[in-house]
This record gives sequence, structure tokens and C-alpha cells, in this order.
Amino acid sequence: MTRQSFGVAFLVHGFEHALKMTYEQMPEEWQEWINLTPMQRFEQSEIIFANYLAQGGTLDPDPDPTSPFDLPESWSPGSAHGRAGLRVLRRGAS
Repeated sequence: MTRQSFGVAFLVHGFEHALKMTYEQMPEEWQEWINLTPMQRFEQSEIIFANYLAQGGTLDPDPDPTSPFDLPESWSPGSAHGRAGLRVLRRGAS
């Protein structure tokens, strides 16, 4: 079994297990999430997403060499350490 198929099998099995759980059997964190209103969940998701971006997450899709729209010359490598990159800006002539 490949790593990817193992991951998919784990997700499916884990989801089936979660469906069989009663509310009391769920982890406290899940119960807290379920108790939120849809608007509160949306607001929490915004906070989580902002943290993801602040920690160097990106909205850029991963390159897909099998796609006919894949243009290797348009790739921009991420930073080597996985965090947001910094670049030096010139501030006019001094």
C-alpha cells in the first residue's frame, strides 16, 4: 500500500469511526466545535486561516507537472525554510 493510499484509507476509516461516536465519546475539542453556531465556526476559521498565512502558509497551488497548463518557467520557488520570504528593497539613490 502506498503512503497516499494509506492516508486515504486512514481518513475514510477515521471518518467512519467518527460517525459511530456519540457526542459524549467525542474529544472535548470536537464538542466545542459542534457547539458553535455556523457564524462562530466561520469566524474561528478566519482566525485559523490568518494564523496559517502569518506562519508562512501560501495560497499558491503546488506545481502539477501532469497538467497541460503547467508552465515550469512560471514557478516561483518558496523559501527554503518554509516561512514567509523576505527581500531587500532599495530605497532610492542616496
